[in-house]
Amino acid sequence: MSVTKQHVLEALKRISLPDGGDLVSRDMVRALNVEGEAGQVSVRFVLEVAADKGAAMEPVRAAAEALISGLDGVSGASVILTAHVADPKSAQTPPNLKIGGHPKPQAGPEPVAGVDRILAIASGKGGVGKSTVSSNLAVALARQGRRVGLLDADIYGPSQHRMMGLNERPASPDGKEIIPLVSHGVTFISMGLMLKEDEAVVWRGPMLMGALQQLLGQVRWGELDVLIVDLPPGTGDVQISLAQKTNVTGAIVVSTPQDIALLDARKAINMFEKTKVPVVGMIENMSSYVCPKCGHEDHIFGHGGAKADAARLGLPFLGEIPLDISVRLASDEGTPIAVGDGPIALAYSAIAKGLIDEGLA
Repeated sequence: MSVTKQHVLEALKRISLPDGGDLVSRDMVRALNVEGEAGQVSVRFVLEVAADKGAAMEPVRAAAEALISGLDGVSGASVILTAHVADPKSAQTPPNLKIGGHPKPQAGPEPVAGVDRILAIASGKGGVGKSTVSSNLAVALARQGRRVGLLDADIYGPSQHRMMGLNERPASPDGKEIIPLVSHGVTFISMGLMLKEDEAVVWRGPMLMGALQQLLGQVRWGELDVLIVDLPPGTGDVQISLAQKTNVTGAIVVSTPQDIALLDARKAINMFEKTKVPVVGMIENMSSYVCPKCGHEDHIFGHGGAKADAARLGLPFLGEIPLDISVRLASDEGTPIAVGDGPIALAYSAIAKGLIDEGLA
C-alpha cells in the first residue's frame, strides 16, 4: 500500500501534546511531503513558541518520527522541529487578519496589482470538475513558463488547498496584507487555508463579496502573467462581484457532455454576457472513459456535447479531458495530474498552449 498525506495526518492525530490537543488539531504540521514511490516521508513542524520552550517538544518530535516511520509503505521519515523566538513587542499586539465583511466602495473595476490577465473558470452547476480543471490548468500553464496565480473563490466550499497539497496558513505580517503560498510552481490562496478542516463559512452575500475583494486586493500576488480564479458553481454573488470589482480578461466555462450539465453551462455563459465578461471558450470534462483492462472506450456522460454547444454559440472549443481514476487519486493526494506526462497531462498542456497562443495567458 502506498502511503498518502492523509494517512500521515491521520496517524499524527494520535500524538497528544502536553498541554492538550494533538499535532493536527493544533495546526502544527507544516510542509508535509510524501516523496517518491518508495514512501519516503518528510514532515516539518513549525511551532510558534519561545526558543527556550522548544526543547520540551523534542519528545513529541521523536514520537512523531517513530510513528510515521512505522507506517505501512514508509521507508523513512524526517521530522524537523522549529521554534520561533517571539518578539515581546509584537506578541502584545499580534496582527489580526479578518476575512469577510461588507465590501468597500469602488468607482468601477480595478486592476489587481502585478497581474496581467485574469481568467475565470466557471460552471453552471457543481460536480462537473471545474475545480479540478482550474488547478490542473494553472499547473499546465506554469509548466510552460508562465507566471501563474490560482485564487480559490469558492468560499463556501473551498477544495483547491487539498488539490494543491497545501495545509499551511498564509502569513499576514501587518494584519492586512496576505502572503500567498506556492505549490507546483503556482502562487495560491484559498479560504480553505484560513479555516479548520470541517469549519463551515456561514455568511450572507455581502460578506462573500467583501472576502473576494480582500483576496483580490490584499494578497501579495507579485508579478503574474495570469491569475486563474476558480469560481463557485452557479450565477450568484461571487461571479457578479468578480465582474464588478476587477477587469476580467475572460471566462472559461467547464461542462460535462450530458444535456443537464450543458443546460446550466448555457446559463453561466448568459450570465457572463450580461456582466460584459467575454467567454473565451468551453472545456468538456469527463469526455470519455477508456477501460484500463480491455481498452474499450465508453461515453458515460455522452461525448461532444460541449463542443457542439460551443460551435452553436460561436465560442472557441478549448479541448476535452477524459474521465480517469488517476485524476481523482492525484487530486486527493495534492499533486495535480498535470504535473506528470501522461495522456491527461498532455490534454491540459494542449489547452494551456492554446490559451498562450491566443494571448489569453
